[in-house]
Amino acid sequence: MGRLGDRGSASVVAVVVVAVWFGLVVVGVRVGEVVVDRHRLGAAADLGALAAAGQLSGGVSEACARAGWVVERMGGRLAACLVEGWEVTVRVSGEAGVFGALSAQARAGPAEP
Repeated sequence: MGRLGDRGSASVVAVVVVAVWFGLVVVGVRVGEVVVDRHRLGAAADLGALAAAGQLSGGVSEACARAGWVVERMGGRLAACLVEGWEVTVRVSGEAGVFGALSAQARAGPAEP
């Protein structure tokens, strides 16, 4: 048999192991949330740029308004809409999370020859 001073030490070790695993799960979930948010913002930027490029015939203000409409519906904020000729660049920002503010940028326009 073990010494009397060692009684209950396995319980302490088990509690510490469970606490470490719980901490790793929490960190993993938070990192997963950031990855999903980043992909969502990337999709919002892509679709916003495509929507703006499709509305360029109506003018720059109409094109950027359409980009803003699409981006807002996807949960982002239109940070910038730049039109150069027939090419549109859209920058989208999201909520600041644990790892800082997220942003994405996309470009759309006619295919190059």
